[in-house]
Parts: sequence; C-alpha cells; structure tokens
Amino acid sequence: MKLSTRSRYGVRAMYELASKYGKGPITLKSIAEKQGISESYLEQLLVSLRNAGLIKSSRGAQGGYQLTKDPKDIRIGDIIRILEGPIAPTECVITEETDCRNADKCVTRLIWKEVKESLEGVLDSITLQDMCDKAKGKMIN
Repeated sequence: MKLSTRSRYGVRAMYELASKYGKGPITLKSIAEKQGISESYLEQLLVSLRNAGLIKSSRGAQGGYQLTKDPKDIRIGDIIRILEGPIAPTECVITEETDCRNADKCVTRLIWKEVKESLEGVLDSITLQDMCDKAKGKMIN
C-alpha cells in the first residue's frame, strides 16, 4: 500500500503550519518553498483542508494559512482521510457492510481488516504536535 502525493504533501504542509502555530498566517509561497511542493498543487490540497475545517485562510498583505486547532488536536489520520478518503487497503474493509458475497467466509478479508485497524491505530496516534516535537529533537526546522 502506498500513500499518494496528496497525503504525503498534505501532511508536510500541515506540519509546516503546525511548526509556526500561533505566529500568524503563513503564505502559500512560503509553505511551498520550505516543503518543495508546487504552489498550484499545494493550493488544491489546502482548499480541501480548509473546507474540512482544519485550516483557515486570510487575504491581503499579511494573509496566508493557519491551523484552526492546536497541533496536539490534529491527528495524521484526520489529514489523510480528508485528502484520500478512508484508510483501508481494500474496498471490502472500509465499512463492516460490504457487497462481497464471500465476506463472511473470506480469510483474506480478515487480514485486510487487521491491516486497516493497524494503519488507523498508528496514524491516529500521531499528532502534528508529535511531529513538531520530533523535528525539534532532530533540529529539522
């Protein structure tokens, strides 16, 4: 299973906003330059995150983007779900109800369900604040 650039770049952009949390809006250009993401692609991602309520934008000379919540309250799993949809290795485990007529006796579905639960557990256990704290420990900023 491989995450798309939507998720990877979205998490990087959100990290950038989290690292500057409380310091006012950050420009699209600044985020793009710092994270090596094209401005036009980044803008598409930020629209999705804004529509979901994780970030807000402001216009003008002092405008830009900022988080709407404290970084400790935003989980990586939330960001990925907004940008990708459900976290699941196969369609049949997105919900308990499935169209597959073999679901009740499918051994592989049990494996995919376990993979899904593990992925969700890890991604939901990490917050943007955790990322910022790890970055400080590595002197990444």
